[in-house]
Amino acid sequence: MSQPLMPMATAVWLIDNTSLTFKQIARFCGLHDLEVQGIADGTVGQSIAGIDPTANGQLTWAEVRRCQDDPSASLVLSKGAKPEQTRTKGPRYTPVSKRQDKPDAIAWLLRHHPELSDTQISRLVGTTKPTISAIRERSHWNIANIRAQDPVALGLCKQMELDEAVQKAAVRAQKNAPEQPESAPAEGAADSGADVESPADDTPASDL
Repeated sequence: MSQPLMPMATAVWLIDNTSLTFKQIARFCGLHDLEVQGIADGTVGQSIAGIDPTANGQLTWAEVRRCQDDPSASLVLSKGAKPEQTRTKGPRYTPVSKRQDKPDAIAWLLRHHPELSDTQISRLVGTTKPTISAIRERSHWNIANIRAQDPVALGLCKQMELDEAVQKAAVRAQKNAPEQPESAPAEGAADSGADVESPADDTPASDL
C-alpha cells in the first residue's frame, strides 16, 4: 500500500487530531505500532511538526471518519495523491542533530543483537564499517562517553526495519550453522558380538 508523503509528520498530526487507533495510523503511515505509540508518549519524534494529510489532498475527512467509526478499517490514500517514493539503496541520511547519537546506537545493536552483520548495522543507522569495528573493539576515540541506546528510540531507524534485519540475521545464522555429525559407533562395538577364541593350551600337565 502506498504511504503518504512525510509519514512521520502525518502520524504526528493524526495522533493529535483524530481518534484513530495506533494500528490504523501505523498501517497508513508505514510505521510500527510501537513507533506510533512512542510518538503519542513523546519519546519518538518530539521535534517533528505534524502535517495535515487532508490539507494536501492525501486523505479526506470522510475517510478519517469512516475509520474512526470502524477501528478494524484501514485508511486509503486519496486517488491522485502522490505516494512517497521508494528509498533507493545506499547510505542512510541522518540529520546533523542526530549524528552524534550513532555511536550509542551502534553500541546498543552490538550488545543486544550480535547476530547482525556490519552491513546490516551500517544500513540501519547510516554508519561505516570502520566505526562499527572501532566500537566493537573499544578503540573508538570517544568510547568513554558512548552509552548504548536503542536506535529506534533515538529516531535513527524504524522498529520494523530493526525487526526485519534481526529476522534475516537469524535465518542466515541458521543456514550457516554446522550440521551435527552423526555419532560414531563406540570403539569395538562392531565386534562386540563376536566370539574370540583363546589359543588352545597344549602344554602337557606336569607329572605328579
